[in-house]
Amino acid sequence: SRLSRPPVQQHLYMLLSAVSVAVTVGSSRTTSSVRAGPARMVGSFDPASPVLTADDLRDGLSRALDGGLQRKHVALLGSTGSIGTQSLDIAREYPDYFEVVSLAAGSNVDLLAQQVAEFRPKVVGLADASKEQELRDRIRALGAAVPEIVAGPEGQTAVATAPGADTVVTGVVGCAGLLPTVEAIKLGRTIALANKETLIAGGPAILPLLKKHGAKMTPADSEHSAIFQCLQGVPPGALRRVILTASGGAFRDFSAAELRKLNAEQPDVVRAKATTHPNWDMGAKITVDSATMMNKGLEARHFLDTS
Repeated sequence: SRLSRPPVQQHLYMLLSAVSVAVTVGSSRTTSSVRAGPARMVGSFDPASPVLTADDLRDGLSRALDGGLQRKHVALLGSTGSIGTQSLDIAREYPDYFEVVSLAAGSNVDLLAQQVAEFRPKVVGLADASKEQELRDRIRALGAAVPEIVAGPEGQTAVATAPGADTVVTGVVGCAGLLPTVEAIKLGRTIALANKETLIAGGPAILPLLKKHGAKMTPADSEHSAIFQCLQGVPPGALRRVILTASGGAFRDFSAAELRKLNAEQPDVVRAKATTHPNWDMGAKITVDSATMMNKGLEARHFLDTS
């Protein structure tokens, strides 16, 4: 079955899963099959995402019976990327449910200025400190007030910990999201995680912090969010197999022999192709992960027991 974006009355992590969510059983697409033992649905570690715990079931039921959704105040890391722009699409469509408190981006000051003018965040982070003045000028040119701007590596943490935010969406690439995520967890904020590397690199440290500070972390991107949604209400021991869909990356139409030959004869072509996804513009790191299928392992590692 294919999952589409669920109704707005569900939690924020359900709404943010609008980013190309699909779980396909028996699909003709390239798939990576992850088997789980019949007696265990998760591994021996505590899962980052709340699945089938008594407290979270009560919390979900309480919210459903309440008949409404409290307004979320969102801090968005990576606002100019794919995750960020689609998260803002949701905030734009449902302004009664979502308020954007803070935004952080890398160097795309043109798009960031437009976002600031539209959503009027209180705090803005800009990784490329050399473009701070350009960002200020662009915001003023759009007729908007200039908010507090924190440039440089401290910008993302300032955005994640901005006063008034209760939900932090981490749409940045690589380990750059680790420190701001940790600081947001210390404040007890809900983490809508689209950055798999945060858990891969810092899982042993982050998972105890979630418990210590009473924070929640839910997957907000792609297959791991869809799988998380599918697991809600599944009794222990009922999960036999998970099938992860995969685009196959840049080399999906090459046989192993063809790829070996091309790598030997034209390594530069292989290198260039590995960083150019046929469908998505995701940046070099994630594109290479897609080409090597490493992204499937990253998606599964901290949400299911694949040992």
